[in-house]
Amino acid sequence: MIVGEDQVIGRAYRWHRDWLVLTTAGEHNLRRPPKGTPGTEMAAAHLAEQYAAGRIGAVPLDQVLAEAPTPLCGPVPLLHPRMPVNDRNIEGALTAFAGLRAHHWRAALTGFPGSDNHWYLSCELCPWEGPKFWSHLRGRNGGRRARAVTRAGASERTRSAD
Repeated sequence: MIVGEDQVIGRAYRWHRDWLVLTTAGEHNLRRPPKGTPGTEMAAAHLAEQYAAGRIGAVPLDQVLAEAPTPLCGPVPLLHPRMPVNDRNIEGALTAFAGLRAHHWRAALTGFPGSDNHWYLSCELCPWEGPKFWSHLRGRNGGRRARAVTRAGASERTRSAD
């Protein structure tokens, strides 16, 4: 959340349905928002409240950007650092990476974060990069067909590859 002239009081993100904020005081899990409340609004309200109360400080935007992960020029680890290493997660990660290869995607920042967490991916057919959910790419609820490709210019090439 940016305040003032290029000052950041915190970052908010979702992890397995919970919303977390990262501030000068560390990471804090806000849990799930109340029904009908978007998690982004809950996180922004929390950050504003904490900042107004003097419990957290602001850092320069340049510092936040410098600390952000950058795409790797090689293979990423099998699992995201937050994912516990166990048989189920390893099997899911191997399945996901095979699916990425089949649909011309590449993991650019981290290993498999789980089906319902954003995974920063890079398209191998066009210059698109951004967050996707593996559950949306594989088909919902374990469906066999992935959803239609939403990458500009890549859908025709992908359909012809099927």
